[in-house]
Amino acid sequence: MMHIRTSDRYNITALRSLVTNILSLASGILVISLVFLCVGVNPVFAITEIFSGSFGSFYGFKETLTKAIPLILIGSGLTLAFRAKFWNIGAEGQLLMGATFSTWVALAWGAYLPSYLLVPLMFFAGFIGGAVWGIIPAVLKIKYSINEVVSTLMLNYICAEFLTMLIVGPWKGSDRFGFPGTDNFPAAAVLGVIPGSRIHYATLILAMICAVILSVIIYKTRFGYEARVVGENPEAGKYAGINFLKTSLILMAISGGLAGLAGVGEVAGIHHYLGYPASVSSGYGFTAIIVAWLAKLNPLYAVFSGIFFAGILVGGDAIQISLGLPAATVEIVNGTLLIFLIMGDFFLKHKVRLVFSKT
Repeated sequence: MMHIRTSDRYNITALRSLVTNILSLASGILVISLVFLCVGVNPVFAITEIFSGSFGSFYGFKETLTKAIPLILIGSGLTLAFRAKFWNIGAEGQLLMGATFSTWVALAWGAYLPSYLLVPLMFFAGFIGGAVWGIIPAVLKIKYSINEVVSTLMLNYICAEFLTMLIVGPWKGSDRFGFPGTDNFPAAAVLGVIPGSRIHYATLILAMICAVILSVIIYKTRFGYEARVVGENPEAGKYAGINFLKTSLILMAISGGLAGLAGVGEVAGIHHYLGYPASVSSGYGFTAIIVAWLAKLNPLYAVFSGIFFAGILVGGDAIQISLGLPAATVEIVNGTLLIFLIMGDFFLKHKVRLVFSKT
């Protein structure tokens, strides 16, 4: 009889990790190619179109960098939560809550404060909004043992419906011509962009700074060590006297807060008003999960993986036009790559053997 046995792998080198990532992505792309074949599309042409549409032109690269901003912010924040084995699937809702909080600041104070005071206040409010939405599932998990995957996922829908209620009700703008959405932001609340692009440079700079700071926190501070211990060996953490509630609250406040900052960038840098949830975020909170995994839970690597997956989003839009494929194509590509990245991570950390026995 044949049995499958697994054991932990301890000799994980940087080269082995890199090769595993490459093989995982290659395997995912192979499966995606089969999907393209099933719908009658040349896979080589389709994949070439994806990357040429995002990185093959100056316009495409500018759009890629624009979409990379929220992915870098959210992805780097998720690396912290995932390292502590806190599976935050609620970044989409945390982004929307950050957008909602910052919108309130823009509409309430935009006519009274100068830009140099208003914009930092909006980012602060957005961070608080995302942090609050991140702290809730942390409390539910530690105090009441409620699975964080379920709670963070469900909170996404609550936030989306709450935002919708605001834009069709009390926040519905007078200049929307009857359509749901708030009034346009005052000029002082609009983020500056690099000329000829939609790249809101304040959020881009903030994303880069946050990635560096998070890297220092994870690898150079006591809190980062505690977060890693909580994730890798909870029993050792309890023995060492680590406060699980405090650690979980802080890491989810940071993770949710960074998603909230991404929400500020979207409404203040791109749309200039608060609209439907689907228009505020193009599923950035879910795509950033793949960004974090590809980055091997390293915030600095999340910068590069964020740009890579932003390219897939932009390239996905390109093939919808050139090949007439549905919008769900991008979700299929992202989901497939995530599955293979998770599989690769498993085989990186475990040895798998086939054992044959006589009985």
